[in-house]
Amino acid sequence: MHRSYSYPEYVYRRPVALDRLGPEPCNVVIVGGGPVGLTAALELAGHGIETILLDEDDTVSGGSRSICWSKRTLEVLDRSGVADRMVDKGVLWQRGRVYRGEREIYDFDLLPEPGHKMPAFINLQQYYAEEYMIDEAAKSDLIEFRWLNRVSGIEIVDNQAMLSVTTPDGTYRIRACHVIAADGVRSTIRRSMGLDFDGRTFEERFLITDIRMDVDFPEERRFWFDPTFHKGKSALFHRQPDNVYRIDLQLGPETDPKEEANPDTVVARIRRMIGDDLDFDIEWISVYTFTCRRMARFRHGPVFFAGDSAHVVSPFGARGGNGGIQDVDNLAWKLALVLKGEARETLLETYNSERVPAADENLMNSSRSTDFMTPKNQVSEDFREAVLDLSERVPFARSLVNSGRLSRPHCYRADILDTCDDTFFLGEGIPTGAAALDAPVSDSGRVGWLLNYLGGRFVLLWFWPSGAFGENVCEKLADALLGFKPSVELIVLSKISYTGMLGDPEGLAFRRWSGELGAMYLVRPDQHIAGRWRGTATPEMIGAVLDRAVAGTGER
Repeated sequence: MHRSYSYPEYVYRRPVALDRLGPEPCNVVIVGGGPVGLTAALELAGHGIETILLDEDDTVSGGSRSICWSKRTLEVLDRSGVADRMVDKGVLWQRGRVYRGEREIYDFDLLPEPGHKMPAFINLQQYYAEEYMIDEAAKSDLIEFRWLNRVSGIEIVDNQAMLSVTTPDGTYRIRACHVIAADGVRSTIRRSMGLDFDGRTFEERFLITDIRMDVDFPEERRFWFDPTFHKGKSALFHRQPDNVYRIDLQLGPETDPKEEANPDTVVARIRRMIGDDLDFDIEWISVYTFTCRRMARFRHGPVFFAGDSAHVVSPFGARGGNGGIQDVDNLAWKLALVLKGEARETLLETYNSERVPAADENLMNSSRSTDFMTPKNQVSEDFREAVLDLSERVPFARSLVNSGRLSRPHCYRADILDTCDDTFFLGEGIPTGAAALDAPVSDSGRVGWLLNYLGGRFVLLWFWPSGAFGENVCEKLADALLGFKPSVELIVLSKISYTGMLGDPEGLAFRRWSGELGAMYLVRPDQHIAGRWRGTATPEMIGAVLDRAVAGTGER
């Protein structure tokens, strides 16, 4: 097979822990150096938390694997300085086309309105994403990489995790206060703890292959139902950087995985799709079975499971890697506050109560995609054909076509963190639990993006109504917020530019956040909304919501 990417080789260093008499103590150990583990390390470093990252390999992922990165994931990675590099290299796309046979039945636009820093989606091979994350993490003194360090077992002792780690020079132990298990679908941590997945394994098999060819196809997603080149099945086509193209082909449950992964068989299938005139090289082949499963709980004492170690979905919809990164986006700030003594340990349990429903949402959408693409009975097949018939002529039916509903951020509604949601919004603005929305803003004449002012700490975002700027009022509120634990930063946004506040030159932020009457939002460190008020909230009201948002009593 041809490879257009040169894999880096990271340096193994003999761990000093091999010479210790007892276990090496550590606050946070991350197991797994894929996108989820790397994001966890970067996020925790942003909060000033040291981590040790253990990876059994000494390079990035083999094959392109996860290629589709969502707008929300890019916004998370933008906080650690990785997203711009990913966007610069990646293939930007927001248009998709759906075909029935060879006929296009409709197309769609995933980002119909302007005014967002990040695109709806980019396609970028996972190995590039990991390389960029490792480069950024290497700049931090708070992240220690240990390559060729394989976790071979774990025991829970006195609510701490005792890890056995095998290296080329022998085995040592780490006693960790907290472990983030990002070691994938075959997680050693999960198996060592005697834990397993619940859920469905579908009988349908799919072929993923990456090919490189010097053609200039549009930057868009194409999906076929029953194409002439693959009768009775479905097919997906995506463009990646370096003239690499991803092809997904439904195979059927009766196929032999070994035979389907044979390069000669793959070449024959691709030839039927693209014809005989185009030259191409195969870069990567994988045959997989649809799986939609998760662990019953994502937190087990000091161990937190994230990404594929906690839940597995089908590749359609880009919910695997994106969901895993949003797992650690939820976890990192909570873990940091607890380690700093700024929140009770009960906050850590909300990782489970918030991310399990998020995983269930992804599993539901993934299962529905699979059921629509591979109907299991005549009724399901008749429904699909009727929907496809209608969708070509009637726009409303297109929402029923499910070729892999694409990843969207989860809106948290966990009971323990239910917070203020002023009913005067009447369905407008951004609801509590939802992710913040971006918009262009100005700061002392410089144009920037609203989300770059949010995240990493609690922020009270105050939409200043028209009229004179009440500087004294803002100063008093800012002083009161700094006295909170954890502290809250006040950011004021106005349509008219004043010194010391952000401007909204296009009015987009005010419209998206429904800020016309002076709204206030309390935004969590992960850029999700903790509470909101129409008009002005008192420090007592804000403090109560803040306490609730860190799993306190809601009283101060």
